Amino acid sequence: MCTFSYFSLSRRHTFSIAIPLQKQPLPGYPEHPLTVGEHIRKKRMDLGLLQKEVAEIIGVTESSIWNWEHGVEPELLYNPKIINFLGYVPFDSPDDTIGRLAWYKKINGLNLKELGRQMNRHPDQLQEWLSGERRPFNKSLERIEQFLERESRVLGGCHVQ
Repeated sequence: MCTFSYFSLSRRHTFSIAIPLQKQPLPGYPEHPLTVGEHIRKKRMDLGLLQKEVAEIIGVTESSIWNWEHGVEPELLYNPKIINFLGYVPFDSPDDTIGRLAWYKKINGLNLKELGRQMNRHPDQLQEWLSGERRPFNKSLERIEQFLERESRVLGGCHVQ
């Protein structure tokens, strides 16, 4: 509410005018981000940062941030730094074991070789499982579950948005 005073030569008038003020979103501000790039743009705009500043935080070029904000998916290896910048994981975590393994690989920015090293599995076997080409036997599913459980305790869990 704003109050204005109006003065004339003969008398002083005071009156109030109610002007509802609503904060207008900035152009391009994603209210409900869906892509990683939209999550980055929203966080960047919330913090009042330039693309160049976000690029320095994540360790990429300014053009990478621009590309991500305009629909290009970031390379896998940048996901941990993006998640750190956002303060949450912008990817949904599936309920099934293989989906959770793929999610773990994605949020940690791992390639198949690195994931295989962590799990003591051959990357080709992991590729077959993650692509759906083959389904792991029950014993392997149990080991994957144990691995994911152990890693979630080590990481303290992740906040998913």
